[in-house]
Order: sequence, then C-alpha cells, then structure tokens
Amino acid sequence: MRATPRALSLGSERFVFIWFAVVSVVLVAFVFRSPAIDYRTVILGSVLPVLEAVAGGPRVLHSLVGAVALLGIVMVATVGSRLVRRRLLGIPIGVMCHLVLDGSFTQTEVFWWPVRGLEFASGQIPELEHLGLALILEVVGVAVGVWAWNLFGLHDRGARDRFWSDGRLRLPDGPDPR
Repeated sequence: MRATPRALSLGSERFVFIWFAVVSVVLVAFVFRSPAIDYRTVILGSVLPVLEAVAGGPRVLHSLVGAVALLGIVMVATVGSRLVRRRLLGIPIGVMCHLVLDGSFTQTEVFWWPVRGLEFASGQIPELEHLGLALILEVVGVAVGVWAWNLFGLHDRGARDRFWSDGRLRLPDGPDPR
C-alpha cells in the first residue's frame, strides 16, 4: 500500500525540531569529543529527515541505507578536500542521530528500507505519529538546550561568534577550538 501525501500543518503540534537539533549536538559532542566538528551541519542533518513529511511518509532519510549512502556520498565527493569533508560529515552524522532520536529503528519497514522491500512504508514519518510525545520532547529539547548553552559556554559572545562562523563548540574539559 502506498502512502498518500498529507498536507502539513504549520502548527507546533506537527513538527519536532528542537529535540533533534539540540540533542543531536549534545550526543555528537559527548560521543566524538572533537572540537573540529561543524555542529551547524549536525543540526542540519538532524532535522533533514523531517522534510520527508512533505512526501507523505518516511522515505530514504528514515532508513539506515539512506543514512549510510549519504555518508558514502560525502566521503566520495570530498576526496582530497579534508576541510570540506570535516564540515559535511556532520550532515550524515546528524541524520543518524535523527534515526535514533525518532525511533525509526523500531519500525522495520522504515529503518530497513529497501532491504525489506522497495516500497516505502505507509503512514506518517515516525516523529509525527506520536504527536503527544512530540510536545514533551520539544520541552525536553529546550531544557537540554539551556543546559547545553551553559555547558558549551555560549553565554560568552566569542563562543557564540565562533559557533556561527565555523560551527565549533568549546567542549567541557576539552581543548578550546581556536
């Protein structure tokens, strides 16, 4: 059965962005502990799969194959360009964080596409199927964001300017990414 495209509501009850963006940055910062990651691209990658709602349901970016293919594309496209690679790697990393944070891995037909068949799963993207929880996740995302703001020293204008200009964060108990 093929999913039919749904109209998207612009109301806050229809989208989850803060949860994915903020929690992905925190997870990547703690897992990789690298001051050289461009966290702006992690944010972009973490919210990119939400755009599949326009297509009416989960598609390539909600699957493991899609995330790994995106990683492969970045690796091949940036051969010989280390700086560009380092910046763009945040996109597939963010998409992979999204898959964990929205629970795509719990939906076999979504996560394992096309291994389980070439037809896309019917229904809405996972993050829109549990709208009641989505509001709670957004509130948690805001709370984590406030905590991360202090953790990464973003109250300091220099730290904020560095984040906006090159995507770097000062990691706690780690080197300053100058």
